[in-house]
Amino acid sequence: MATKVSSAGGLLAMLNESHPMLKFHALSNLNAFVDYFWPEISTSVPIIESLYEDEEFDQRQRQLAALLVSKVFYYLGELNDSLSYALGAGPLFDVSEDSDYVHTLLAKAIDEYASLKSKAAESNNEALVDPRLEAIVERMLDKCIVDGRYQQAMGMAVECRRLDKLEEAITRSDNVHGTLSYCINISHSFVNRREYRHEVLRRLVKVYQKLPSPDYLSICQCLMFLDEPEGVASILEKLLRSENKDDALLAFQIAFDLVENEHQAFLLNVRDRLSNPRSQPSESVQPGNNDTDSTQNGNPGASEDVEMADGSHASNGSLHEMDPIEASYAERLTKIKGVLSGETLIQLTLQFLYSHNKSDLLILKTIKQSVEMRNSVCHSATIYANAIMHAGTTVDTFLRENLDWLSRATNWAKFSATAGLGVIHRGHLQQGRSLMAPYLPQSGAGGGGSPYSEGGALYALGLIHANHGEGIKQFLRDSLRSSNVEVIQHGACLGLGLAALGTADEDVYDDIKNVLYTDSAVAGEAAGISMGLLMVGTASEKASEMLTYAHETQHEKIIRGLALGIALTVYGREEEADTLIEQMTRDQDPILRYGGMYALALAYQGTANNKAIRQLLHFAVSDVSDDVRRTAVLALGFVLYSEPEQTPRIVSLLSESYNPHVRYGAALAVGISCAGTGLSEAISLLEPLTSDVVDFVRQGALIAMAMVMVQISESSDSRVGTFRRQLEKIILDKHEDTMSKMGAILASGILDAGGRNVTIRLLSKTKHDKVTAVVGLAVFSQFWYWYPLIYFVSLSFSPTAFIGLNYDLKVPRFEFLSHAKPSLFEYPRPTTVPTATSTVKLPTAVLSTSAKAKARAKKEAEQKGNAEKSAGAESSSTSQSSGRGKSSAEKDGDSMQVDSPSEKKAEPEASFEILTNPARVVPAQEKFIKFLEESRYVPVKLAPSGFVLLKDLRPTEPEVLSLTDTPSSTASPASGSATGQQAAASAMAVDEEPQPPQPFEYTS
Repeated sequence: MATKVSSAGGLLAMLNESHPMLKFHALSNLNAFVDYFWPEISTSVPIIESLYEDEEFDQRQRQLAALLVSKVFYYLGELNDSLSYALGAGPLFDVSEDSDYVHTLLAKAIDEYASLKSKAAESNNEALVDPRLEAIVERMLDKCIVDGRYQQAMGMAVECRRLDKLEEAITRSDNVHGTLSYCINISHSFVNRREYRHEVLRRLVKVYQKLPSPDYLSICQCLMFLDEPEGVASILEKLLRSENKDDALLAFQIAFDLVENEHQAFLLNVRDRLSNPRSQPSESVQPGNNDTDSTQNGNPGASEDVEMADGSHASNGSLHEMDPIEASYAERLTKIKGVLSGETLIQLTLQFLYSHNKSDLLILKTIKQSVEMRNSVCHSATIYANAIMHAGTTVDTFLRENLDWLSRATNWAKFSATAGLGVIHRGHLQQGRSLMAPYLPQSGAGGGGSPYSEGGALYALGLIHANHGEGIKQFLRDSLRSSNVEVIQHGACLGLGLAALGTADEDVYDDIKNVLYTDSAVAGEAAGISMGLLMVGTASEKASEMLTYAHETQHEKIIRGLALGIALTVYGREEEADTLIEQMTRDQDPILRYGGMYALALAYQGTANNKAIRQLLHFAVSDVSDDVRRTAVLALGFVLYSEPEQTPRIVSLLSESYNPHVRYGAALAVGISCAGTGLSEAISLLEPLTSDVVDFVRQGALIAMAMVMVQISESSDSRVGTFRRQLEKIILDKHEDTMSKMGAILASGILDAGGRNVTIRLLSKTKHDKVTAVVGLAVFSQFWYWYPLIYFVSLSFSPTAFIGLNYDLKVPRFEFLSHAKPSLFEYPRPTTVPTATSTVKLPTAVLSTSAKAKARAKKEAEQKGNAEKSAGAESSSTSQSSGRGKSSAEKDGDSMQVDSPSEKKAEPEASFEILTNPARVVPAQEKFIKFLEESRYVPVKLAPSGFVLLKDLRPTEPEVLSLTDTPSSTASPASGSATGQQAAASAMAVDEEPQPPQPFEYTS
């Protein structure tokens, strides 16, 4: 049109003409000018609407009228009306038009369609969805797929519950594996309802299985989410029976990845479904044999298989009767069963933590010296800190060197001191029982020992066998049945809950229930927690049984134990748990409402579900009980740990609340969800709380800060160094109150947890939540009421290690690259004797003996260094060895300190470092890990840390192994001396003054 139109009046007047062509002309032109003249056109909307509704009018003209009305309503901000008329416009509403109007209405249409589809799914009534709306959404999805915008199409298809379109988008994309893994991620992050998420995953498994080369790693992860052990077992069996060695490696890798998700009941289920090797028909007895075997442990002829795996000749007839394929399957089966039962992984972790242990005994010594003996809380806290610092390393030197100091612990402190051994020796499955033997209840009448140390020893056995309790479960059950001392029952219940975690074993449940019904406060509290641990995530009717008893009993302790236990049963059940949560959160009893907060936290753990967050925030500000408010805020940490960066933002206002309980909850929420991330916002939020006016808030903030900073080095964030100095200051300050001193002592333990080789991780690398870790932190956060529960924090520790394994599941020596400055991720420097104490002890330093002892310490440190190098426990690179050398130099104190500055001047720091398998790789370092070209070993899957299986490209050459079985010699009955010597050597290297190590030397 050449002439410029200044008004729509003429066109609007045409709408009243009688001739349809004139009306059509008017509508077409109004539609072209609606963007400019919509205010004028809006006065005539009723006329245009009547044209749309006029049955005699041509269909295309009616659709044009609908489109025009839709646009006018869009400009008036009436999106619902606009959308309903756009639906009436049929194909004239062009989804490919690039305008604000179309974009806005499409978004509105998708939201509307998605909500209708989910309502239809809930009520099983598909009639709720308008077919015209469906047509628009389908056109949009098709357009995305045709344009190659697959991720957009998948996001929309998932949101709109159109799994047919989801499958189409995946199969038509150019990188099917990539789009599938993207799809798994969005189903975890954005699908709120558990049932629908399972539907999506089932569809994805179907797509995976149709691929020419299926990604078995991802399929098995999906099947684990869906809780389908038979599917996993059949895939593993198929791979194990393959003649290709690489397929067997892949099967082992899948098993290790599944074990990382810590779902004991599922893994044992998979293990028991793997079929036994078929023998030749000539041996008729064999099948019968195997049947009996599979009823125990599901281990097919374990003894024969082990012999094969070891390579020694099996004397049983079975091997001779098998063909070579079956023999190799039998050998592989033994290996994979060891992996699935968790034993292989635990054994390797134990060896790694032992050989790389870098815990600093001087820190413990400083704490011990500054703690007043009269203060039993700090005395116990020191024992907890030692256990956490040495978790899984099997090094208990500190305890052995301070036996007289330890022996001052009485009653429950004695219980805790004994239980601490369970944390130090965690995973020592074969020797756990013999290690704890001196403390365990003796068979026979009197038993003779202290019931506190006996109870502690049973708890320790649970901690050693946490989530892998097949071997110890029966012993703990017998101990529980045979004792009527409530302290021993308390320990046995906790131990049994840990060992049988999530197995939902009915017999064990009945044993624990019998203890609960004795109505003893001390034993009943542990029984309540233990029932929860046993039934984790089963959401069974047992929860209502527990709730009924909680209403009947008079003991607060029992109600509190049951409240947490009930919360554990609905772990991960999301909306399924809503009725129970509703029941608990509305209860008159504040302790049960407090349990309701944990139920919300654990049912929606890691989902960042908006409804759950809203509910928790509501209770955090409105409940009358401080306990409930504190726990409601703390619970946010569990709901949000999959999106840690959100937590500081959500709790920032609560952290400034006038109520100290709410501030404490905010601190721990940040600690739990941001654990091990070193997130800057989290540290900034916690800093002011570490110097809060209320002692227990300071305690919570110090513990939370240590959780956030675990495995973060000072060179990557200077605030780590400041925090370490702050802890030392609080511990040494005579006037500091007990609560925050306890917080500082525990924080020191958590910062250096597991010999400085573990971090706190609640999600596995495949984004599966680690059941044991989440449960561990949930029970740990109960230490507010009961200190012995502090040890549960050790369940959340996962080693920061890259451990490469060959076909024989041994650790071969090979090198790989960390493309970052070594100082960014180095171990913290060993502490030197604090100046305050060294001034007092100056006179002792000038004695001639001190020079001798110093020389001896130096010599021993050097010998130890050489031994370690030859064993391959440390890196062979120059850059790294210079780093290691430096730390040992610092250990030696003044005599060596002269050299290090000149060394520093001589050579600038390298920009990379070569690591040797197995190596410590902290989470922040993972993105810098590269595998060297021309390396002999290639990983089955590219993973920067964890257990990775390696293909050997030069199988004919002899292999050099890194981790030999030497560390497991700590497991021998003489474990004490072996471990003691190694730790004594390191203790002497740390120490500047000779007195403490000397008597130790003579006794050993």
